[in-house]
Formats: sequence, structure tokens, C-alpha cells
Amino acid sequence: MKRIKTIKIDADKCIGCRSCEAICAAFHTEPKYSGINLRRARIRVFMDEGNNVFVPIIAGPYTDAECNSRNIMVINSKEYGECAFCRASCPSRDLFKEPDTSIPLKCDMCGEPPLEEPMCVKWCLNEALTFVEREEEEEEEEEKHGPNFIVTAYDVETKDIRKALQDMKVKVRSVKAI
Repeated sequence: MKRIKTIKIDADKCIGCRSCEAICAAFHTEPKYSGINLRRARIRVFMDEGNNVFVPIIAGPYTDAECNSRNIMVINSKEYGECAFCRASCPSRDLFKEPDTSIPLKCDMCGEPPLEEPMCVKWCLNEALTFVEREEEEEEEEEKHGPNFIVTAYDVETKDIRKALQDMKVKVRSVKAI
């Protein structure tokens, strides 16, 4: 067993304040804290204010190909495309790309060596983001998610987000690519 630290997201607690985005962007500006360009943030809050849906999404690995399939998430009877919750930087959208160079961004848990607690977690006033340590078997691929939580780290794939949404009783269905 190995112990890894991850950021646990409780979407039920997120109020869409975006302080996690602001502090992440400021931390990753050169020199540090000299400005805030939200496009530099390694975390984005998916927001649908009219339906009171706020889901923090942490930048994951880059993919050089677009998805072959599209899924639709249904939350409170409203449909959302899977791209809204995708962690990857990919050719089909501009999310999670460095604004000056278009280099893909990925959560670095706030640098090397990692901080004791990532800045987004430290600045989350509602505790929607928490930094937790968990044990994982080294060859284990499937992770267990509790209800109402999306567990993420910079090495977790999109399929885990889909499973976490299903655990939250969010209807997920696949549709053919357009």
C-alpha cells in the first residue's frame, strides 16, 4: 500500500465564490502573487448559477486527441455536456491552457516540493475542497467514492469523475459524438 494525498471535492458545499481559482492563478503568476489572470488557474469552477450548480474541476493530464464519445450529465433535470466536467486539456477547447503559450496546465499541488496544503484548499472558505491522505494499492486502478463526493488528484482520470457523479445519483448517459 502507498499513501497518496488528494484533493477531495464536496460539490454540495461549493457556493461558486471562485476564491480557489483566484488564489491558484495568483500563485502561478510570475512573480508569485503579482496579478490574477484566472486563465492561469489549475482549477475551474463549473457554474450554472440559475440552477445552483457549482462543481470545482481540477486540471488533469493533457490529451492530444478529442474524446470519441460524449456523455450528458443530468443534474436537477438539466442536461450538461461531459466537457463541462472534464479535467483534461485537449485540442477542442481552451480550458487549462497557459494563456501566453497555450501549454497545457495540470494541477501540481502547488509546486515542487508540494505545499503542506494546496492553496485552493487553504482558501476554500466552505470546506468544499479538503486535502486528504489515503492508502492505495500500487496496482489498483478503480477507486472507491462515497456519495456526494468527487475525489480527484492530478493522476485521476475522467472515468472517475463520471463514477463519482453517478454515486451522487446524477444520471449519466452516453451519446454519439457529433
